[in-house]
Order: sequence, then structure tokens, then C-alpha cells
Amino acid sequence: MQAESSFVANLAEMSKSRRSFLRALGISTAAVGFGGALPTAASAAPQTSSGFWNNAAALANDKVFWAQVQKLFTLDKSLLFMNIGTAGSMPMESLDMLDDASRTAAELSGNGYGAHGDIRTAAAAGFGCEGDELVISGNTSDGCCRVLLGLEWSPGDEIVTTNHEHPGGDVPMAILRDRYGVIIRRVEVPVGNDQTAEDYVALFAGAITAKTRALFWSSPTYKTGTMLPIRELVDLAISRGLMSIVDGAHLPGMMAYNYRNLGMDFMAGAGHKWQCAPLGTGVLYVRNRVGSFNPQPLPRLWPTNSSNYANPANIYPRGPGVNIADRLQSCGSMNRPVYLAWGKSCAIWDQIGRQKIQDYILSMSLYLKDRIANEWGEAALYSPKDDMRLVSALTSFNPFRNPADITNQPKSSQFVARMRDEYGIVIRNVNVPVIGSLSQHWPVRISTHLWHDFDDVDRLFHAMKDLSNKMA
Repeated sequence: MQAESSFVANLAEMSKSRRSFLRALGISTAAVGFGGALPTAASAAPQTSSGFWNNAAALANDKVFWAQVQKLFTLDKSLLFMNIGTAGSMPMESLDMLDDASRTAAELSGNGYGAHGDIRTAAAAGFGCEGDELVISGNTSDGCCRVLLGLEWSPGDEIVTTNHEHPGGDVPMAILRDRYGVIIRRVEVPVGNDQTAEDYVALFAGAITAKTRALFWSSPTYKTGTMLPIRELVDLAISRGLMSIVDGAHLPGMMAYNYRNLGMDFMAGAGHKWQCAPLGTGVLYVRNRVGSFNPQPLPRLWPTNSSNYANPANIYPRGPGVNIADRLQSCGSMNRPVYLAWGKSCAIWDQIGRQKIQDYILSMSLYLKDRIANEWGEAALYSPKDDMRLVSALTSFNPFRNPADITNQPKSSQFVARMRDEYGIVIRNVNVPVIGSLSQHWPVRISTHLWHDFDDVDRLFHAMKDLSNKMA
């Protein structure tokens, strides 16, 4: 099925703005708002509204290119996978690399000792950092544990975080609370499209006290896909002399961010989600430079699991002369074939173009959000769409004709199950605390990825609309 208004043939001429882009896709602009603040260059979000949409039009128009990208994967053709936020799929080249390297290791009785700096250094440029700042972790949760449990804390120290965090961050923070007496202060974050980046900064600023030592937040949140503004929150942390720690589970492979320019002290991300590396891999960024991006001293970080620890001088003070990533990476004999496959997936993303991937998948996500707002009403969205600084390729919304059904967990789970069983589309639901609600909400969550196209988004939309009517 062709996308709704045969937009592909005319997209290049109709891409001067989001309004014309979406009109080309069949969206009624009268029913949807298109304002919102433009992203800042420092946040590495889409550069400008018009520039983003012009680029998105060109990318969407290149159907031959994306068809070739889709051929890189060995996905089951009987299903449309739109839950990449939970797990991706390795490209065939990465699978081959994993198989070949595993067989070679078996044939030569090889080991996995070392820091695997060659793999990390080759991938680092794609993430905007150096090899001594990049660790191949086990996953996001592993990275969060290494950071939070490796920093130095005292009783009464405070961490300001949110009520939308993943257990990967919540659990190590709970350990800090119970083991060291660290106080966890939570900002209640709003949902939907009525916020700007400045609103989130104000919420965090209002929660900081004289005892606060760190800000910890997810960008984007896994519950709603809201991209809490990293650069703006880092600037807040710097202005108050605080550490900045980001649960960036969905960043690697989704967003073309330059990690060093974002300025955060630490970022723990997934390798197996949007980056499509093997399961059990992550991307851990550890700031190892002082500069205009972040002039604060480097926080002391102790290894929580390492077999390369000569003396504390190797851990702190650190900087370009001390390869902190080597120290954190080396932990006995590791699975180098998995690391090589991780590196291959990163290289494939670099070859396709990380900015190209970001703009393509965000344009599909924004298209979906506007279709949802037009059909169910903007209030159904739990994800923002108008402030581009807050947009990710995750979309959460209430699919029910009776909005009150959003607190009905069994019905939400039934919607997800029926989407797979009756329509062949894999999505998921999430529990979301909502300000003013005594019950958790259970919106569904969709991921638009590089193996999708706008026809897939239309197929999804019509399936959800049909099922919503059936379940009304």
C-alpha cells in the first residue's frame, strides 16, 4: 500500500515546512498544532524546523535506498516489528561477524583478555568522543550500575531524578539510598504535548537543594519517549556544580548525538536496541576531558568490576593521559566476538549516516504522532511533538475511544496482543505515572526505525484505528 496521499512522488517539492510535509502525507493541519520552539545546535537535535523537514522529505523520497537498508536484516517477514525500544535485530553482517569470530576463537582456543581498545576506538568517532571515553558495557542497566555505584557518596547527599525512570537506574539509586544514606528526590514529570524544554529545566531547578550532588534523568524516557533536554539540563548541572548522569538507553542508534558536545559526565545506553548490536551489549560514555562543553573537574569514579587496577592514581585524577575506559573495560576474559559484532553494527550505522538515520526515523515518528492527534485528539498523546528538542522516535498514546480505559491494564495488554495476533504488528504497552491520577496509565508505545517506511506507519495507524473501534 502506498502512503496515504501518494506523498513520495511530490515530497521534495512540498517540504518547505512541517505543515506542507504533513499536508503531503494527508494530515489535516487545521486539527493539529505545528508551533513549538526550535532546537538549539548544542542539543544536537534536528538543526532547524525547515532544514529538518527538507531533509526528511529527501530521505523519505529515497525509497530505493531504504529498501536496501531493509535487506540488511533477517527479520521475520510475517510480522512488522515496531518495538525496537525493547530489542533490535542484528544486521546480517554483524551476525556473520559474531559467528566467524566465535568460530575462530573456538578453533584457536582464544581468550578475551584485554581492554579491546581497537574496537572501542573505531566506534568512538561515531558517538563524538574518543576511545578512552567509551566502554562497551553489558547494557544500559550495567552502565548505570557502574557509574552510580562507582561514584563517591556521603550520607545526606541528594540525587535529583524523575518518577519516570527505568529499574536500570532506580535500582542502583535504591542501593545508594540503603547503603550510603543518599537521598533520592524525584521530579514529577508531565506527559503529552503541552511542555517545552524550559519547563523540564525549571522542574529540575526547583528540586535542587544545597545537598544535591547529581542530576540523573532518562533521555528519552522509556515510558513516553520524551527527550528530556540533555544539553539544557547539563548546563543547569554545571551552573550548580553538580554531576550529570544520563540513562540514554535509546540514544545509540537512534540519535546522531555528539556525546562530548552534550557535556554530560556519564551516559549509559543500550547496544542491542536501536543500535542493533548483540544482546548483552551497551554503550557507556565517561567524560574524560575538561573543556567548554563542561569545564567542571572530572568526578572521581571507582571501578566496581575490573581486573586492571594498579593503584588509585590510575582512576583519579583522570584525563586524556589516563585511559579510564581501558580501566573500566578490562574485567577478566570477556566475549570479544560479541564486541566485534557490536563494532560491526556501529560501523554499519556510520556508513549509512547517523544523521540520516535520525532524521528519517524522527520524521516517521512525527508523522505518526500527528496522525494520532488528528484521529484520537492531541490529549491522547503521552509523547511531545511540537518542541523538537523533546522529540524521539518513540511514541506513546492512549488508543482507546473511551479515554478512561487508559487505566485498564488488562485491556491495554489485550490491545497489544491483538495487534500482533490479528494484524501482525508488534508493539508494547508501558505503565506511566500521571500527575493528578491515582492509578497508573497504560498507553501503548511504538518505535519507528530505519527498517520501516511511511507505508509501514500507515499500516500501523489503520490497524490501531480498526482495533480501537472494535474494542470501544
